Amino acid sequence: MSAGERLDGSEIARAGLLARRIAEAVHDAVEVRDDVLEHLLVCILAEGHVLIEDLPGVGKTTLARAIAQVTDLGFARVQCTADLLPSDVVGTNVFNQREDRFEFRPGPVFANVVLVDEINRASPKTQSGLLECMQERRVTVDVHSHELARPFVVLATQNPVEFEGTYPLPEAQVDRFMARLSLGYPTPAAEVDMLRAHESGDRVERMLPVATAADVVEAIDTAMRVLASDRLRAYVVALLQRTREDARTDLGASPRAGLLLLRAAKARALLQGRDHALPDDVQALAGVVLPHRLVLAPEAQDATGEQIVADALAATPAL
Repeated sequence: MSAGERLDGSEIARAGLLARRIAEAVHDAVEVRDDVLEHLLVCILAEGHVLIEDLPGVGKTTLARAIAQVTDLGFARVQCTADLLPSDVVGTNVFNQREDRFEFRPGPVFANVVLVDEINRASPKTQSGLLECMQERRVTVDVHSHELARPFVVLATQNPVEFEGTYPLPEAQVDRFMARLSLGYPTPAAEVDMLRAHESGDRVERMLPVATAADVVEAIDTAMRVLASDRLRAYVVALLQRTREDARTDLGASPRAGLLLLRAAKARALLQGRDHALPDDVQALAGVVLPHRLVLAPEAQDATGEQIVADALAATPAL
């Protein structure tokens, strides 16, 4: 079916069923809030990368493994340290003496779901190695380009910047993440359930796939064909403009932020059973897509990116 044709009910139903099956399977093994899991599913269907900023031990790695396990996607983990090199992430050419030629040894980014743990512990040079693969879905090593598999999603975790031994992410790196999420601590009752469920072993290892990589790619392609009107695009741009004109920001949301917000809104519309995106979708996702991209002015000491985005939403009428 061509990109100009409207989605039919069966396509929307398949994508919705896939999302429900994934969510139910993940919930069986991982304690995660419904809103966090919904945002994560939206990002996967929009093929967007996610930055999870939270304290150690709240289940970031487990959640990423569970997503890969239930969708039968290839999973790889990169543990960032100060001495990690770009070649450790993207791969390198190794000389094969037997065949007298160089061979490319792919790095962990050639998986479908890549967990980059504690990304802000890696040096800026290593962080820059992720820029091309996150934006272009390919890696260039010694002038040769290597395409990455689909789907390709980076789930990066970040410790709070005040933790010792961390480097702040550059704006160009942060801007490539579709959303920033926080898992938070579970409720006491949920934590008791988690202890009961996991004390005898790792439940993620016992999870069975409920979908295939082909199913996920089909849902991603379906989400791309969800309709977005010119009025909705104008509404997104108006929101971006509000953040740029806000006196509390030195740097507002970029055009890339608007593109990712629109893609996320289309994916959410699909999960809501619609073939078209609405301002409601934009409003529901602006709080996780836009705030981390804003650079606050030094004098705006009490302001936060979330507050600025909330004010922009309140001041911008849906067209």
